[in-house]
Amino acid sequence: MNKLNILYEDNHIIVVEKKPNVLCQSDYTNDLDLLTMVKSYVKEKYNKPGNVYIGLVHRLDRPVGGIMVFARTSKAAARLSKYIQNHEMKKEYLLVCEGKLDDSGYFEDYIEKRDTISVISNEVHGKYSKLEYEVLSRKENFNLVRVNLITGRHHQIRLQFASRNHPLYGDQLYGKQDKKQIALYAYHLSFKHPVKDEIMDFKLMPQGEIWSEFSYEA
Repeated sequence: MNKLNILYEDNHIIVVEKKPNVLCQSDYTNDLDLLTMVKSYVKEKYNKPGNVYIGLVHRLDRPVGGIMVFARTSKAAARLSKYIQNHEMKKEYLLVCEGKLDDSGYFEDYIEKRDTISVISNEVHGKYSKLEYEVLSRKENFNLVRVNLITGRHHQIRLQFASRNHPLYGDQLYGKQDKKQIALYAYHLSFKHPVKDEIMDFKLMPQGEIWSEFSYEA
């Protein structure tokens, strides 16, 4: 089994890094997924007989890496899911995109999911989608950008940037078909602990070729 990078764990939650190109949960490919890995880790570490409960409360696209929180009880899962529905879980991303981009701003659209992709739609067929961004660094035709994801729609960040002619570096679906690894990483996750009265705050910087091209503080 792949070694997990565990950022935090207690009896209620477990926070881990999802490596790029790892599934959040199993699909038709039958490739090893993060949910299965976390279940196996908990089962082995705590010598638990039978099935282990791990609640998947949010997702990242398969090619995208970053921080994820899983629930270890149904109570924690319900509360974390409520935080997400009420926009009380802060999720920030780092990305590299192309083109001349304003220093900061926000994108608002209605996004409609169609099979495996999403498209910019209208108020009737799409869901309201918003993000805020800030450019941290620039190099040649590329921008290193921090994104505060306010709504979490299918492929939202990738689609909203690509639809404005700022495709993400390495995005095989909405950008160039260049077989590079997508430069999108969920680097900051902050939320209220589902049981304890404290704020849980995690940051993890992405590693790899394109990220090392920029000097920045996030």
